[in-house]
Amino acid sequence: MKRMVLSILVENTAGVLSRVAGLFSRRGYNIDSLTVGETQNPTISRMTVMVHGDDQILDQIRKQLQKLEDVIEITELVRGESVTRELILVQVSAEGEDRQAIISIADIFRAKIVDVAIDSLMIELTGTQNKIDAFIKLLEQYTIKELVRTGITGLPRGSGDISDFIDY
Repeated sequence: MKRMVLSILVENTAGVLSRVAGLFSRRGYNIDSLTVGETQNPTISRMTVMVHGDDQILDQIRKQLQKLEDVIEITELVRGESVTRELILVQVSAEGEDRQAIISIADIFRAKIVDVAIDSLMIELTGTQNKIDAFIKLLEQYTIKELVRTGITGLPRGSGDISDFIDY
């Protein structure tokens, strides 16, 4: 099974997210990660979708997305040719000597302590999926109270921008 990350420019209209997600569910494809946000042009949003499957399934996903009326452009975010990141917030029980050990782990990963309570710390970390996974693995020896991940977002490297696809 291969992984594919797509950056999809779409018209920023009501129902576009539902139509894209519906395309996946109707065909039985799973979305591993989905992030959506407005671009510098408020009439356009960027969806970053991570999916996995064999070559035939991934090709079919791309073709079906291109058929959607709201889709402006689809770019595959290839490793080495793009920058992808994910954000995590994790709340960890931190009492006594565990507190300093958790802070040390956060420092190693260049994470930020964003909330401190008597019995816990909340940590923010941005990075690649591998970095996030390694961070979580180290924290598993402590009690993770809550954890949330944003999903992948990214852009291709280089000087292109959405004005290449849109007439303003």
